[in-house]
Amino acid sequence: MTDDSPTPDLARLAEAHGIATEYWSFFGDRVQVPAPTLRAVLTAMHVDTSTDAAVAAALAEADIAPWRALLPPSFVSRPGARPLPVHVPDGHDVRLVVALEDGSWRDLPIPNQQPVAREVDGVTVWRIEVPLPGDFPLGWHTVHAFLTPFGSAEETAAAHAGLVVTPERMPDPPTRRGRSRGWGLMAQLYSVRSHASWGMGDFADLGDLAAIAGREGADFLLVNPVHAAGVTSPIEPSPYRPASRRFLAPLYVRPEDIREVAYLTPTERAVIEAARTPVAASNDDPTRIDRDAVWAAKRVALDAIFDVPLSAGRQAELDAFAAGEGQPLQDFALWCALEEHYEGAERPAEAWDIDSPLVEALRAQLADRVRFHVWLQWICDQQLERAQAAAQASGMPIGVMHDLAVGVHPLGSDAWSLRPMYAQGMAVGAPPDMYNQQGQTWNQPPWLPAALAASGYAPLRDMIRTLLRHAGALRIDHVIGLFRLWWIPEGLSPAAGTYVRYDHEAMIGVLMLEAQRAGAVLIGEDLGNVEPGVRDYLSDRGILGTSVLWFEREGDGFRPPEQYRRSVLATVNTHDLPPTAGYLADEHVALRARLGLLTRPVEEELADADAERTAMLDLLRQRGLIGDAPTEAEVIEALYALITQTPSQLIGVALVDAVGERRTQNQPGTDTEYPNWQIPLADGEGRAVLLDDLASDPRFTHLTAAVDAAF
Repeated sequence: MTDDSPTPDLARLAEAHGIATEYWSFFGDRVQVPAPTLRAVLTAMHVDTSTDAAVAAALAEADIAPWRALLPPSFVSRPGARPLPVHVPDGHDVRLVVALEDGSWRDLPIPNQQPVAREVDGVTVWRIEVPLPGDFPLGWHTVHAFLTPFGSAEETAAAHAGLVVTPERMPDPPTRRGRSRGWGLMAQLYSVRSHASWGMGDFADLGDLAAIAGREGADFLLVNPVHAAGVTSPIEPSPYRPASRRFLAPLYVRPEDIREVAYLTPTERAVIEAARTPVAASNDDPTRIDRDAVWAAKRVALDAIFDVPLSAGRQAELDAFAAGEGQPLQDFALWCALEEHYEGAERPAEAWDIDSPLVEALRAQLADRVRFHVWLQWICDQQLERAQAAAQASGMPIGVMHDLAVGVHPLGSDAWSLRPMYAQGMAVGAPPDMYNQQGQTWNQPPWLPAALAASGYAPLRDMIRTLLRHAGALRIDHVIGLFRLWWIPEGLSPAAGTYVRYDHEAMIGVLMLEAQRAGAVLIGEDLGNVEPGVRDYLSDRGILGTSVLWFEREGDGFRPPEQYRRSVLATVNTHDLPPTAGYLADEHVALRARLGLLTRPVEEELADADAERTAMLDLLRQRGLIGDAPTEAEVIEALYALITQTPSQLIGVALVDAVGERRTQNQPGTDTEYPNWQIPLADGEGRAVLLDDLASDPRFTHLTAAVDAAF
């Protein structure tokens, strides 16, 4: 045993907290997790591992702690999936009653059984298991437990816990009449501009794009996450590293669409137009999106519009919205106000503590800016509502499909206001694989599994409710993170991390309950190294997976489309690859070579790319989808024709492929080396493509018509 090898007690302690002590790597190797990693992860979970005696004590506590509680902190299950554990001290009867979400009460019967017992702090405790009846209503309930000593009629003790009853399975995605499957458009919203945009795509552009796609026959429009980003420069460009996953990015607001604009004075309108003009001039610029310039201009406009008094009715709407969102909205708005307050200055340590006297004083001092940011979220909600209405009016049975990021920025609003929910000193990432042999760190703190359970999964519920309020579907990035996440201790390489397990029955169940209530479809991004059983589990629950054409390999070639999974969203590419035109031209190799990201000679990479492309073209020819000398556009159309031959329930068409764009939106493994998430939509010649011209673009209409005809 080396110094890095965990002791048996440390290994057992880690396993008791859902921490993997070993795992199988992407390359098929069995990897033992070193002791320093296990200690760091346990410390982040507030478990003392400072000495062998502390480890032994923590192990004993982990073993006995569930038995001390009459009820668990919360319980999430579908009827019949798993029983509710109840721990009853000897000499007592227990009665279980559930306060249902609708205000009614229902007894929870305890079946006859042979319970197990153990000694707990000198008292014998019995564990009984109580199944949920098959007819138990879905929803957010509370179970109450009452104890009565033997021989007494008086209940002497009680406990309660959140009880969440979730659906067994999601229904199939809705489709247009006469169809059993559907297709949709996939776009990076910020990149899709019109003549009316402020230098980047916004919620008004979202509605227009949805209307255009719906007219072409699309069932949905998938866009990048529109989670809230920062409100001061520099604004984080990655939509997958948000300040908050619950709240929305005012960066996407179209100021002119706010009702109160009608009541601005001519002078105030001139101020807004003067702010818009410089950034609007960049709508035709295909080079790079400048979020900082866009937000600076929009903030001038939004400040002016906010000063317009609301009508009594509008004020009532805003008040109702704020009341519905509760204290979390106030905390988010305060975080935004603090960002502005400390812009360009060092923030004192006390300001990072939401419960500090300083923050409380600033809450009062910055009350007007807090109201401003509450108002902004209301405006975001209204404009997103209009976008979904436009999608539905176009005939889309699903409409807008949002994307849920894996985590949040470590200095963002969620990490600040929900600090006890996150593991400090940890980052989420991925272990080494064939795409990144060093592993990846995404610099996002992970949720603490125990804290989530103690909260009754309310933060997850509230986040999903916001995202699905005006949407028909949700794509979950890195869905395997709901089963296990790769935790990396601060200061260590990504390869030195380990997996931490979550209660997937609870996490998935909460997602399903909220999606069912919203009438929404769930899609999990299950690419990469997925542990056995996960894809089957998701499929059994009615959650679609993800298939990418280039990743569906079989030997030296590609899997026939007929062998794809049915329960997936199938696409030709992903936002982490170049658009198909660029991929066919080896842009993914050329870019990584320019950035110094290759781990082997460029000649070898190009040879592999050529072999891959040749195999794909051979498959297309075998199926009669291309001739001997096809054009780029013909090959791309053939690739989409190929995935329409799959049994997949949903097909995704990348907007970049429909206009001939070649540049990738995101190059994994880079930060400042490449302008990730800042590339405006352009055609193959590098000319900006605007929404105003999209509906008449021959390449766009030809590809979408070809896909639609296949259904």
